[in-house]
Amino acid sequence: MRSSRTLTATLTALALSVTGLAVTAPVAYGQVTAGASTALAAPAWAAWTAYRTGDRVTYNGVEYECIQGHTSLPGWEPPIVPALWKVVGGGGTPSPSPTPPAGAPGRPGTPSVTGTTTNSISLSWGASSGTVTGYRVYEDAGVAGTAGGTSTTISGLGACTTHTYTVKAYNSNGESVASSAVTGTTSGCTGGGKLPGAPYFYTGWGNPPSPVTVMNATGVKQFTMAFILSSGGCNPAWDGQRPLLGGQDAAAISQIKNAGGNVQISFGGWSGNKLGPNCSTPAAFADAVQKVIDAHRPAVVDFDIENSDEFENTTVQDRILNALKIVKQKNPSVKVVVTFGTATTGPTYYGTRLINQAKALGVDIDNYTIMPFDFGGGADMYGNTVNAAEGLKNALKSAWGWPDATAYAHMGISGMNGLSDQYELTSVDTWTRIRDYAKSKGLGRLAFWSVNRDRPCPNGGVAQNCSGIAQNDWDFTRVTAGF
Repeated sequence: MRSSRTLTATLTALALSVTGLAVTAPVAYGQVTAGASTALAAPAWAAWTAYRTGDRVTYNGVEYECIQGHTSLPGWEPPIVPALWKVVGGGGTPSPSPTPPAGAPGRPGTPSVTGTTTNSISLSWGASSGTVTGYRVYEDAGVAGTAGGTSTTISGLGACTTHTYTVKAYNSNGESVASSAVTGTTSGCTGGGKLPGAPYFYTGWGNPPSPVTVMNATGVKQFTMAFILSSGGCNPAWDGQRPLLGGQDAAAISQIKNAGGNVQISFGGWSGNKLGPNCSTPAAFADAVQKVIDAHRPAVVDFDIENSDEFENTTVQDRILNALKIVKQKNPSVKVVVTFGTATTGPTYYGTRLINQAKALGVDIDNYTIMPFDFGGGADMYGNTVNAAEGLKNALKSAWGWPDATAYAHMGISGMNGLSDQYELTSVDTWTRIRDYAKSKGLGRLAFWSVNRDRPCPNGGVAQNCSGIAQNDWDFTRVTAGF
């Protein structure tokens, strides 16, 4: 469970990145590690390839340098994921620069997206020098459209799809050098939206309080109930051992609903026998989730994807994501959340992969929640939480092509009140500042681990039933209710 999580892999990666060393992710699907970059022309970018920090590639005539080690996947082309690649020298100058034919037009100015609909993206760009007959807009190596002037609209696209374009001018002598790239996403995206503040509530240990007592004292209306695990194979149960109905968890949910509240139900966590590795197919995983939804009719299902058995296992990651696609299709009114660990600068390799795979697989996830604790955050938990959240925003924008507001609406923060497992201190004041940041940016979710721990025990250390700091009962829940 979260109270005993030790994100060794995340911390190792973070420590290496802080010291400037390359962090190379495991090679996916048995591919060969790419060689180091050289002073000669960089090789073309390729999917399913392990890249190291400092490696260089070319894509659409532009040279990029890897800034975070990773194994590439389709949909992770360098212009789409600036968290992983930077243009060498800035400005998108091709390297090596192709020499256009004599008399060809000059390079067009940087294009920009001027508008989108559910099936089109409108572009404009700066005029080329020289004699210009027209312009060709390229997506990858194919011509997506032509224009006589410096703007056009590319139509016939799918809703909520992301496209990257470059522009070349042409005349009778030939084509110019390609412009720098621009990425846009059509409208029609679903998901996101504001959820009530919902701290985690766990009936398995930590002297669980009466949820109605907490509701009456704080005004909180939702709790995130933890955790659904495997009771053997692909069979869901509370903590892997308590029945879906007829036990203490079901009783707590009934009390919450009878008091006018609702629940979010969390699957997974840091430890325990989880459904992800035990369900053999996405359909089987989705069926297990459906049993829980049918039993409790939650407002939200939260998939707390952690540790090496789910988060750092690409096969299981993909299985869960494909299952969530089925869950959302069958339960359109139930919000789907994924929750995962983070570095202080934003998603780690596996978090970035999770986000990009969700886009590549077309999974309609309503909220991506990070857990900004147990990440070697040090003293400034507010600053590090904000930095991690901004890194998440940038990763979502890179994957989905969303503007800031849309990315924020698909984001959440799940903290750890008081002392974290690594003795990072989040005080009530700090949590209030984090909540206010989340509100000001329009984030969609706020939670913390856990209500059981939302009680004082100064100098009590990391405990199951208190925060380890001086506070009043339910202070963190009260702040969260104000989200």
